[in-house]
This record gives sequence, C-alpha cells and structure tokens, in this order.
Amino acid sequence: MNIFLLNVLLAIVWGALTGNFAPENLIGGFVIGYLILWLVFSSFPRIKYFHRFLLAIEFILFFLWEIFLANLRVAATVLSPRPHLRPGVVGIPLSLKRRAEIALLMNLITLTPGTLSLDVSNDRKILFVHTLWLESTDEFIQKIKDNFERRIQELFE
Repeated sequence: MNIFLLNVLLAIVWGALTGNFAPENLIGGFVIGYLILWLVFSSFPRIKYFHRFLLAIEFILFFLWEIFLANLRVAATVLSPRPHLRPGVVGIPLSLKRRAEIALLMNLITLTPGTLSLDVSNDRKILFVHTLWLESTDEFIQKIKDNFERRIQELFE
C-alpha cells in the first residue's frame, strides 16, 4: 500500500476516534500518522516517502515565499510614478522530461506574479516565458533552473 494513502487513512481514523473532522484536527492526525509511520518504516531504506514529504513541504514554503516576493515587486511597480518595466520573452532550456513535471513548472511560473508561461516547443526542450522585468536573460534562466526546475526534479525523483 502506498505510504501516503496509509498516512491519510491514519488521519481519517484519528478524526473518527476524536469525533472531530475539522481541518486542523485532520492535519494534526496526519502529522501524528506521519510520525508513527516514520517510527515503523524508517529502517526501510527503499521507502522514499519521508524524504519526499519533507521536500514537498520545503517546496510549498519556497513557492509561497516566491509568490510573496513577486507580489511585493508587482505592487512596487504599480505604485511607482515611473514603473521600471523591461518586458521580454525568454526561451528556457528544459531538463525536465515528463509532461507532469513540465506542466507543474509552467503552472508555478504562471502563478508567480510578473511571469507567464507561454508555450513549450514540440520536442519539449524549450519553455517560453514572458516576464515583466528582464534585466539579464542568463540570470532569469538560471533563476528558473536553480529555483523551480531543480526542486521539481528533486520532488519527482
């Protein structure tokens, strides 16, 4: 059985035992279930669930921080008497191979204010992204590859 589903099942059992299916109680049950599963299965080296779960939490926090920073930058641009816009379209070479990984990257870029995923080449090797602030093409590509693409690769390994 998939360990994640077992963890969800433990959270539901926790909710049933406490008689409270409020989201915060189920999250608490999920955390307790995670700790129980970690105690039971941590000696099995082939189970990657615990490492991936922590990577997913880190990824979510990273993305929320990126959204926060991008929102600040958009607000500063909008409120500025002379907005410093340098719009541009950049072709980013992709290391991701699977469609789900590429779709996730495109959605994350589009959800980040100030950037928009436009298209992927037919061979899925180049992602075209529009940005409002293109200072340096190389820096922009490196930021996407180091921050977003690398984390997605780690998450899907």
